[in-house]
Amino acid sequence: MLKGIKGNVIYGNNPHDIKIMDNHYLIYDDNKIIGVFSNMPDYFKNIYVEDMGEKLIIPGFYDLHLHGGQYLQCGVGMSKQLLEWLNDYTYDMENKFDQEDFSEKVYKIFVNELGRVGTLGSSVFATTSIKGTEKLAEEFEKKGLRSYVGLVSMERNAPSYIVTSYEKMISDNENFIKKFKDGNLVKPILTPRFAPTSTMKGMMALGEMAKKYGVPVQSHINENKDEVEWVKKLFKRKAYGDVYNECGLYGDTPTLMAHGIYMTEEELKMTKEKDVILVHCPDSNLNVRSGIMPVRKYLDMGIRVGLGSDIAGGHKISMTEAIVKCIQLSKLNSVFYPEQEMISFSEAFYMATAVGGSFFGRVGKLEKDYQMDCLIIDIPQIYRDYYDLKDCLEKYVYMGDDRWIYKRFVAGKEIDIL
Repeated sequence: MLKGIKGNVIYGNNPHDIKIMDNHYLIYDDNKIIGVFSNMPDYFKNIYVEDMGEKLIIPGFYDLHLHGGQYLQCGVGMSKQLLEWLNDYTYDMENKFDQEDFSEKVYKIFVNELGRVGTLGSSVFATTSIKGTEKLAEEFEKKGLRSYVGLVSMERNAPSYIVTSYEKMISDNENFIKKFKDGNLVKPILTPRFAPTSTMKGMMALGEMAKKYGVPVQSHINENKDEVEWVKKLFKRKAYGDVYNECGLYGDTPTLMAHGIYMTEEELKMTKEKDVILVHCPDSNLNVRSGIMPVRKYLDMGIRVGLGSDIAGGHKISMTEAIVKCIQLSKLNSVFYPEQEMISFSEAFYMATAVGGSFFGRVGKLEKDYQMDCLIIDIPQIYRDYYDLKDCLEKYVYMGDDRWIYKRFVAGKEIDIL
């Protein structure tokens, strides 16, 4: 059924252009946008249109890297570096998600929080627990948010209570894929935690599974200097990316690789050729002292870069936080590398909406034939009186919070937030 909303339609047309259409009509049919019009066409005159007044209509945000099993851990252990942080805090927390009551309680809060802050799509690491991971997928289905949910694969180099055998890892992954692969908004994604906790045999099997079922892949790459050296010693390979590539886990199906701070030139060339999306997680990189991704360098090479909150390495779940920190870290990086210009607001906004959305299909823009995912942002009147619409958008990203989000739509349906 045709419906419409009226307001100030704003989205990233490309990385360098935020398109602004003030006082326009956005018409959609069920879950797809029919078009955006300055005046209502005669053939749409009789449809119901909700007038949003001076509110902003913007795309939703898409978080390409976060850990649902770490949600309760946010803001804890922030003085640790990556590997000690995992061993001292993370694995104990993730182990609790094998308890169904616990996982259901936490994941219900986690999923609602994503919707509350305007994250309409996310690619999430769960844990090694198949029961807990199924609970997470079910919570996303209930809420009506888009998600790729990953059953974490770990065979070694972690406490015995959280690793799984090769046989169980393969069996659990196949069962999870078969159960959720035909989902509309919620789908499976193969998720080796990172190379050091996997064997070549295990990753080879996951690569074959990815091709067999046409399932995407997510993992970590080149996040921390100690981790990078560990991978080289474990696998006797020249570079981290070579391990994934040999196993069919690097662009053979759609692939997300988080962090990518210490990429070699050969890895960058392979990343571009295989259209792997690198996910910049600025809060996490600061908190666990990993480093700064040279985002400008990667963008100039034509590599796709999205954004992630990386809960709980990152301490805040909102993608507006990721946008702001991405810009701030790029400013700092440009001090030491003047040839790498800072990331502009329009570029970072585009990364969090259009680039992130592209992993989920035709979402992330408010254009004809895109899915009807959007946020309605209610800018306080005092700011609307003084600033133009682009400045109001920037003010929301830098200063706003969930109280500024008036409505949320995914696939044309309004999302209820607790």
